[in-house]
Amino acid sequence: MLPYFLLAVAILGAHKIISEISILIDFLAQVWSIITPFFYGFMLAYILNIPCSGLQKFFGKSKDSFIRKRKKTFSIILTYVIFILLTILVLNLVLPSIISSIALFFSNFDTNIQFFYNHAERFFDYLNNLEIVDLDISMDTILNSIPEFSIDNLTGPINALLGVPTAIFRGFLALISSIYILIEKDNFKAFLSRLIKVFTPSEVSGVVLKHTNKLNSNFKQYIYTQTIDGCILGTLATLVLFWPIQSPFYLTLGIMLGILNYVPYFGSIFGSLIAIAVVGFTQGLTSAIIAAVLLLFLQQLDGNFIQPKLMGGSFSLSPLLIIISITIGGAFAGILGMIAAIPIIAILKDILDELIQYHEQRKTPGPNDSGNSPSART
Repeated sequence: MLPYFLLAVAILGAHKIISEISILIDFLAQVWSIITPFFYGFMLAYILNIPCSGLQKFFGKSKDSFIRKRKKTFSIILTYVIFILLTILVLNLVLPSIISSIALFFSNFDTNIQFFYNHAERFFDYLNNLEIVDLDISMDTILNSIPEFSIDNLTGPINALLGVPTAIFRGFLALISSIYILIEKDNFKAFLSRLIKVFTPSEVSGVVLKHTNKLNSNFKQYIYTQTIDGCILGTLATLVLFWPIQSPFYLTLGIMLGILNYVPYFGSIFGSLIAIAVVGFTQGLTSAIIAAVLLLFLQQLDGNFIQPKLMGGSFSLSPLLIIISITIGGAFAGILGMIAAIPIIAILKDILDELIQYHEQRKTPGPNDSGNSPSART
C-alpha cells in the first residue's frame, strides 16, 4: 500500500500547489528579492575573475617570493581598485556627458520633430512627383499614428528615486559578496567537484565536469571577446558620428552601440537603428542616410573581420541557430538570456555532436565483429 499512499500524497500536494499558485509565486518572488544581491555579486565576481586570473598569473611569475605567496590577495585587491577607479571615471566624466546629451535631445524635442518633419515631407513629395508608383503617404498620416508624448506620464523616474536607498544598499551588498566569492572560488569549485563525483557514477561525473569546464571557458571567452569587440565598435561608431556626421550625441550613441554589442546578432543592429533615428530627428534625412551607410559598413567590417579574428572559430554556429537560441534565451531571461544564449548553445551543440558520434561508433561494425572476422569470412 505504500506506493499508492505516496501517489495519493503526491496528487494532493500537486492539487494544493496548483490551487495556491499565487502564494507560491509570491514566495518565490520574495526569495528572489532576498538572493538578488548575491546573484549580481556572483555575476560581478565571475566577470572580474577574468582580469583577476590574468593578474594572478602575472604575480605568480614574480621573482619576489613575498609577492608569489600572496599573488591571489594582490590580484584581488588590484582588480577591485581598477574596477572602482573605472567606475568613478565613468560616473564623473562619461555619465554627465550622456545625461547632458539626453537632456539636450528632450529639451529640443519639438524642434527636432519639426526639423525631421520638414525633411521627410520633402522626401515624400519627391517620391510622389516621380509618378512611378502612387504613394498615398505623408508625414501627417505617420505622425497622427504616433501617440502623443507627454512628460506627465513618466512616473518611472519618481519611483526610481524612491528606490535609490534600497538600490544603493543592494549594490553595496553585491560588491561585498563578490569579493568573498572571489576569495572562496577555489574552495567552492573543489566542493562542487566533490559533490558531483560523490552523487554520480565515475563516467557521468567525468562527462559533467568536462562540459562544465568547457561551458565556463566559453562564457569567459565570450565575455572577453565581446568586451574587446564592443570597445572597438563603440570607438569606431563614436568617431564616425563625431567627424563626418558631426552629431552632438556622438559620445552617447557610440557608448550605446558598444554596450548593445553584448547582445549577439541583434544588439548592434538595434543600436544602429536608434543612432540613425536620432541623427534623422536632429540633423535631417540626408545625415541619417549617410549615418546608415557608414554604420552598415562598420557592422559588415565587424561581422566579417573583427569578430571572427577575436572569436577564433570557437562559436562557429549557423545564423539560424543563433537566432533561435537568442529568441529562446530572451523569452526566458530577457537581456541576460540573450547574452548567455551563445555560450550555452555552443556547449549543447558539442554535447549533441558527441552523442551522435558515440552512437555512430556503436552502430559501425568493428574489425573484431563476427561478420568481419577472418573465421567468419572463411
